[in-house]
Amino acid sequence: MSDANAKLLHAVAQDPDDFAVQIADQIESFIVAVTEVAKGDEPDSAVPFLLLEVSQLLLAGGRLGAHEDIVPDERYEPDLGPEPDPDDLRQRFAVMLDPIDVYSEVFDPYEPRKAPVACRISDDLADVITDLRHGLAHYRAGRTTEALWWWQFSYFSNWGSTASACLRALQSLVAHVRLDQPLQELDGLDTDEDLGEEDLELEAGKVMAEELAGPLGLRTAT
Repeated sequence: MSDANAKLLHAVAQDPDDFAVQIADQIESFIVAVTEVAKGDEPDSAVPFLLLEVSQLLLAGGRLGAHEDIVPDERYEPDLGPEPDPDDLRQRFAVMLDPIDVYSEVFDPYEPRKAPVACRISDDLADVITDLRHGLAHYRAGRTTEALWWWQFSYFSNWGSTASACLRALQSLVAHVRLDQPLQELDGLDTDEDLGEEDLELEAGKVMAEELAGPLGLRTAT
């Protein structure tokens, strides 16, 4: 398919009820919103806002997952050239979310007796945005089918499970505040350590409650 035909098809697809347009809009909205949060202008409301944005993104992921297999028009993926480096965004979130950045997660809930592993919300967000930007570059170039194929494939292979784990961590943080249950502190938990049963809660405690309670309109735990 020529570039001209691809761009024509892309233009035809701009019906707001079109599946591709809706998915692309949700993904672009997520990227823009999370990038704004990473600037750190309103750090106290970062966790509730990220909870909302990741939840909305996973709706798009669920739609992609429920959709029939999408087959790209070309056998080989076109070269996109250099892609944005996510390290700046990753580092910004690591600073902003300290000390609640690290959490524990079971990689595959269907794999028996699998020990939890330590993850970082900052890593998750940077990895998800990297996958989404890759597909968005195809979409903006008029390669709509290629973009949908990539978003669907990477949803199953990476960003879907990563965003789901991140959502669970964010939801847990907000729930602890709403339920007036401050988290117990961990002693030096990091992502390069093995977790035992005694190391399954994030380091946060009253610091986390104090930071989140204001934006949520809640009293802090005492």
